[in-house]
Amino acid sequence: MAPDGYAPRQEPEPVPGGPRPAGRRPADARGPSPAERSAGSRSRRPRDGGDGRPPAGPDQGSAKKPKKVRHRRRKRRILPWFLVILLVLVITPVGLMFYYDSKLHRTDALASYSGRPSNTPGTTWLIVGTDSRADLSQAQKDKLATGDSDGARTDTIMLAHLPPRGKPMLISIPRDLYVPIPGMGSHKINAAFNEGGPKLLVQTVENLTGLRIDHYAEIGFGGFDRLVDAVGGVTMCLDQPLHDPKAGLHLKAGCQKLNGAQALGLVRTRAFPNADLERVVNQRKFLTALMHKGSSPGVLLNPFRLFPFLNGAVDSLTVAEGDHLWNLAWLAYKLRGDTITTTVPTGGPEYTDDGDSLAVGQSTHDFFDYLRRGQSIPADLLSDTGGAVS
Repeated sequence: MAPDGYAPRQEPEPVPGGPRPAGRRPADARGPSPAERSAGSRSRRPRDGGDGRPPAGPDQGSAKKPKKVRHRRRKRRILPWFLVILLVLVITPVGLMFYYDSKLHRTDALASYSGRPSNTPGTTWLIVGTDSRADLSQAQKDKLATGDSDGARTDTIMLAHLPPRGKPMLISIPRDLYVPIPGMGSHKINAAFNEGGPKLLVQTVENLTGLRIDHYAEIGFGGFDRLVDAVGGVTMCLDQPLHDPKAGLHLKAGCQKLNGAQALGLVRTRAFPNADLERVVNQRKFLTALMHKGSSPGVLLNPFRLFPFLNGAVDSLTVAEGDHLWNLAWLAYKLRGDTITTTVPTGGPEYTDDGDSLAVGQSTHDFFDYLRRGQSIPADLLSDTGGAVS
């Protein structure tokens, strides 16, 4: 008997495999219903990508995008390092240039005075080599055979003239040229430096030439010696042997590399029939060879040559106020190529209160007149013979 309140359902039990009531499905049925399949097909992308191609594997389809991303990230990492390296390559040479420029010795050589020539065509340097021994120890004086004289006298007076057109010129002014010196009367031109220093020498040269001196450079015995050794010596070819105990010079004929002491002896010696006139030829030829060596890739690209050369230059050179290391570099570059080298023509020897001297003649005035007008010098006013350098 059924419990109170219970009444069995009056419907038949479902028959396995028979029809199922609409909207119901067994709990253990596998796979989605048709309605679910229809909805899923609308919410999911086709397995074949919608273009008929086979579906991508687990590492496919997304492989291209990560590769591009990695490439962009790598570029973003490299770019800052590239910029840093570029800045170092640019800033380091500029910084070194300003550093060495600040170490140059300077003097007030180009002072204004009444009647000073106005600007003349081209650019003109006054280059002075002195016998100053101020920076030499006794051992160095003995090695270089410089003697012990005090003070400084000019062994070399040159003009480096860069005309507006044509080849640069390196012009020697004989130290025995007898000229008027402001405040002193007439004397050999080297007396201007001996008595009044760079400022008086510049004024004397400007009065003689009518050219405005734009730059000034001066070097002493010791500095010249160090510059030559810093570039590893300079090869010169001599057409005769040279022996001058006063200059400590003993050289054979032929081509040979000269060290600093030998080079100094070469540019100092006056052991020639025409003494100073032949010496200035050797000085010009050696200076152009030194400029060529100092501005060569073998020095500029070799830090073991470049830095000693720069240190030697800034320690031994004196320039005018307003002159800079880049002005010197430009001069060296201009003089390293095809350069006209000559000695100022004179009126010949004469005897004066200063002893044997060289007179200023009409050819002297004509020579400087061409320079003042920016014109080429005629061949008959040029002279580059003599000396011992081939």
